Amino acid sequence: MIFAKVKSPVFIDTVKFELQNCSSNFSAQLIDENGSICSQMETRPPYERDEFVWKGLNSLPYGIYTLELKQNGEEIKLRMVKRI
Repeated sequence: MIFAKVKSPVFIDTVKFELQNCSSNFSAQLIDENGSICSQMETRPPYERDEFVWKGLNSLPYGIYTLELKQNGEEIKLRMVKRI
């Protein structure tokens, strides 16, 4: 079961998640094209308005990233693009 989806695959300094049936901790990592973890976070409920905003990504260089979301052994991988 998918516990979250990203509102847009393109971001500047924040990534917004729409949470679905997310009742426990989840973690996220942004991984660059070389496989290096550039940013990571972990959060736990309660979540306001079934939404979570990951802020503070402005310092990342522009480019293509893989976003990995993990919760209770479930993993989602999405292609993301950091733009100007």
